[in-house]
Amino acid sequence: MRQIPDALDTHLSGDATTLCRSWRVTRRDGVVLGFTEHDRDLTFAGTVFLAASGFAGTEARAVNGLAAPGAEVTGGFSSAAISEADLSAGRYDGARVELFTVNWQAPEDQHLLMKVQEIGEVSRAGGAFAAELRSFAHRLSQEQGRIYGRRCDASLGDGRCGVDLSIAGRQATGMVTAVEGRDRVLVSGLGGFEDGHFRLGTLRFDAGVNAGLTVEIDGNAAVEDGTRLTLWLPLESAAAVGDAVTVTVGCDKGFSTCRDRFGNALNFRGFPHMPGSDFAYSYVKGESTHDGTALFE
Repeated sequence: MRQIPDALDTHLSGDATTLCRSWRVTRRDGVVLGFTEHDRDLTFAGTVFLAASGFAGTEARAVNGLAAPGAEVTGGFSSAAISEADLSAGRYDGARVELFTVNWQAPEDQHLLMKVQEIGEVSRAGGAFAAELRSFAHRLSQEQGRIYGRRCDASLGDGRCGVDLSIAGRQATGMVTAVEGRDRVLVSGLGGFEDGHFRLGTLRFDAGVNAGLTVEIDGNAAVEDGTRLTLWLPLESAAAVGDAVTVTVGCDKGFSTCRDRFGNALNFRGFPHMPGSDFAYSYVKGESTHDGTALFE
């Protein structure tokens, strides 16, 4: 049961109230930001809640059972709060959002945590954004655990995979020397690798506007001025010449690749000998009888 602080309870029992809503956003990289719909900054719970953020909430509805109710927050881009570049880079995806009701005349002592949600889909248009707020109940509709399949379900180099990416040839650092588009960049420092060596691998930006962003590589090819990296998806924010990057090899999740390329067959996290979908009825023939007796003696 939610416990309302005595001071706030007394305020709520009065003839008039001075309440507003505030949001505390905790990104997955640990950055904490506070926003309020009040017209001045508020400080409570160890966080400064900014008034100039343009944050505003929409109507929300509570439901019984395990349904996942949703709400939305909207606002304008502000260099002091949320920037379009951060949203484009996905830094707010899955962020934790705490909604407070607070007496703006005495915020430190009179605030109440109403609910905790996650940021879902974010849309941007005309210098503003709208972020969907999802109840944690939405996780109940997501797949959990492992999936029984032929291919490995581990990420290359993680604890379940066990492949050492620090071995020579599996990772390299370089620098962006030219930008041909949002999905194609030229990189220096990769001259010793054959075409396709980094296919299905990752490109991590270590500097620039995309610092910390990791994207998937469709392929690499040597060109006169370096190595051209083609990305699976275009970057939201274009790379810039001089950006430091780290490139890592990829894996197609097949057993033969795990065994032959990485020598890691014992750690393969798939089921390579699982019968295919055709196996279950491969014995069916027009001239055979299927009465439940053994097919093979």
